[in-house]
Amino acid sequence: MESNTELNFTPRIDLQPVHEMINNIKDAAQKVIIGQHDTIELLLTALLADGHVLIEGIPGVAKTLMAKTLARLINVAFNRIQFTPDLMPSDVTGTNIFSPQEGRFVFRQGPVFGNIILIDEVNRAPAKTQAALFEVMEERQVTVDGTTYPMQSPFIVIATQNPVEHEGTYRLPEAQLDRFLFKINIDYPNAEEESLILLQHHEQRTKSPLDNISPIVSPQQLSLCRELISGVKVDARLIDFIACISIASRQHPAIYLGASPRASIALLKAAKATAVLRNRDFVTPEDILHCVAPVLRHRIALTPDKEIEGVTPDDVIRELVSKIDIPR
Repeated sequence: MESNTELNFTPRIDLQPVHEMINNIKDAAQKVIIGQHDTIELLLTALLADGHVLIEGIPGVAKTLMAKTLARLINVAFNRIQFTPDLMPSDVTGTNIFSPQEGRFVFRQGPVFGNIILIDEVNRAPAKTQAALFEVMEERQVTVDGTTYPMQSPFIVIATQNPVEHEGTYRLPEAQLDRFLFKINIDYPNAEEESLILLQHHEQRTKSPLDNISPIVSPQQLSLCRELISGVKVDARLIDFIACISIASRQHPAIYLGASPRASIALLKAAKATAVLRNRDFVTPEDILHCVAPVLRHRIALTPDKEIEGVTPDDVIRELVSKIDIPR
């Protein structure tokens, strides 16, 4: 990957506010999360790109803790929704309740009304409850009984799911998966990181690691940093490169459901945010390649024979990207 110290250029955009914010978040997050540097960077990329995130990993690898840590560091409203098989759409979005004092129905907001929403075990709710998220994730609003209620900015959904447990779970609809900017896969920590986790737990004893951190970023700071992202330069050849990746996914013989135009837009937004994280006001091919797997892995569906063979979406993504000429 490129190093901004080697480029020796003067950015057209003042990126200092972004780097101050990102460095502060990283420093604070490391007090709670051991390792997982790539995951934290992708979460911060999604935060800057105003995108939702799906985190997948086995139980006990700090999926929920990561989401709660990010929410704790930003001075915004945080709500957690534990998805269960009996959860109804109105339990998420809210419903109209009759008020005897006022003599009329009054809308009672559901837990989705917030800024950072953690949906734990998102695949444990049935399709009708999942559908309640379609509008709010894409349009940042909820419509109940013909009345539309907009969400306050920022609004980010961070969902978690377990890939190995299938009892009492439901497959997420493709329409919902397409609304997540990233799908982040979390693996086991290495031996050194696991030892540090144990040491941290031993030294804290009964204290929660989240007690060590407090909000350090305001909504206004986040909004300012997001505005800077829109000014990042993208060469026309890189726009074509992103389009070629999505088109190739629709034509690949191992894929029966390719990436949508929303995926192309997501890859563009993620690449621009990645460029800013790397102290540049322009996108490089490496920024796109860095984001292509997290953006596409949940948006493509492999043919049944490839799934039986044990081929993963990441395998296919690497193959199709390798056959596309990278602009230089």
